[in-house]
Amino acid sequence: MSSVGSASKGEREHYDWIIVGSGFGGSVSALRLAQKGYSVLVLEQGRRFRDEDFARSNWNLRRWLWLPWLGCRGILRLTFFRHMTVLSGVGVGGGSLVYANTLPTPSDSFFESSSWSGLADWKSELAPHYETALRMLGAAEVPFSTPADEALAAVAADLGLADQHHPARVGVWFGEPGVTVPDPYLGGEGPPRTGCIRCGACMVGCRHGAKNSLPHNYLHLAEKLGVRVQADTRVTAVKQAKARERVTLETRVRRWGGFFSTRSYSADRVVMAGGVLGTLPLLLSMAGREQGLPQVSDQLGRSVRTNCESLTGVQTFRRGVDHSKGVAIGSILHLDKGTHLETVRYPSGSGFFRLGMAPHGRGRNLFARCRDIVGKVARHPVRWLRAYTVLDWARSTVILLYMKSHPETLTLKLGRLGSLRSRSNDGPGPTADMPQADDLGERMAEKLDGDVGTLVTQTLLGKPTTAHILGGCAMGASSAEGVIDSSHRLFGHPEILVIDGSAVSANPGVNPSLTITALAERAMGLVPEANA
Repeated sequence: MSSVGSASKGEREHYDWIIVGSGFGGSVSALRLAQKGYSVLVLEQGRRFRDEDFARSNWNLRRWLWLPWLGCRGILRLTFFRHMTVLSGVGVGGGSLVYANTLPTPSDSFFESSSWSGLADWKSELAPHYETALRMLGAAEVPFSTPADEALAAVAADLGLADQHHPARVGVWFGEPGVTVPDPYLGGEGPPRTGCIRCGACMVGCRHGAKNSLPHNYLHLAEKLGVRVQADTRVTAVKQAKARERVTLETRVRRWGGFFSTRSYSADRVVMAGGVLGTLPLLLSMAGREQGLPQVSDQLGRSVRTNCESLTGVQTFRRGVDHSKGVAIGSILHLDKGTHLETVRYPSGSGFFRLGMAPHGRGRNLFARCRDIVGKVARHPVRWLRAYTVLDWARSTVILLYMKSHPETLTLKLGRLGSLRSRSNDGPGPTADMPQADDLGERMAEKLDGDVGTLVTQTLLGKPTTAHILGGCAMGASSAEGVIDSSHRLFGHPEILVIDGSAVSANPGVNPSLTITALAERAMGLVPEANA
């Protein structure tokens, strides 16, 4: 291995590579760079969680939500923009701690999108890396069905799409429920795994050792090879005056008792892997500054995408049915090559989102949606009263995640106070008005004897909610077209690579975790051995 980070008094600690963020892109990079013989430091602003540290339900806000100024240092961050609400992950393991385990491969339209198809034959280049990612993440089809999956199958049959409804492919060890076995994935080098007990807590944090999150595979192996993962550390600056110079990073480290200290590091190369909401504000704050990153492309922050999503909840009044049991996403319906519907759940006792739910109102403007909501409540006041007073919201609620490939993009820029602000580009921006999603929600409500609700931000304000914000550091043939090249190197600063959701340069239309992992595997394959 190359020289491990060290520093004498008054000097910065130096590494061959420093990785900012520990999600899918950062964890893959950490392992592959260590295998090539480099010294590697991973900096993560969130905390490190053991399995037993996760919340039991999403009412435990201190362990579930990321609101550090309120003492909440959990795994889920809610970010509100003018055009959308974003859900993202925080902690050692990044989004893998809170994501719904699903590992789908996008359709051909993703690889052939004009936004990046001219740079490579992406389908053929990424194919072997998808296979590696599936193996490393322990992908398997869900081996059981739940009442929600059966209802979705019935909707599929009504639409003539019975053959397009399938169990989800997820990163979960099913094995024998509750039984712990030696590492079944990584040749005995990984941690023990425990068979899924179908508690539905995947998105609150798996306390039972069944979810194949990054601390159980990529990060686990990376740390065994000597990678240093430093939690509770927020990077505040990344500086490189010109190409081929060392990169300097300034950080703010949380200490015991809630106190903070500052610390600086240097590296020959850096991987930015903090996700869109981590990487973009940091790069934007440094862009164009002589004491920052003066050569960054002015395309930075453009071409930000979502999966054009709609989140709705169907609350059923049938007794004796527990919709909280299963995995977070059990099945998927492919409506066409670019449109999908999934059933989603939270564990029993998790009713936090009920606080922000309202009857789903249909219509293209606020007046039409409000009129629809008032009409629904007036026609069935008792049903809606029951919906808001049910004891266990998760047991009686099926969440529907609708995703559609769409060319819509936004621009994210820094506001006056240093926080990100969204701006619509030419053409349609994100919208909560999705008639097909509305129709599917009502069909599911009919099958489940329930009513459809959505988040207030979606039904009243018309802002969609997404867990899949992508782009902002798009690939291009030059700095006039993109922020990074097809090898993920930052134009103007090629010693800095961007390997996370912000580098995804087209709309996959499905959950993007597998694709980010595959892109990271490809990018790391282009890095030479340390002593080459």
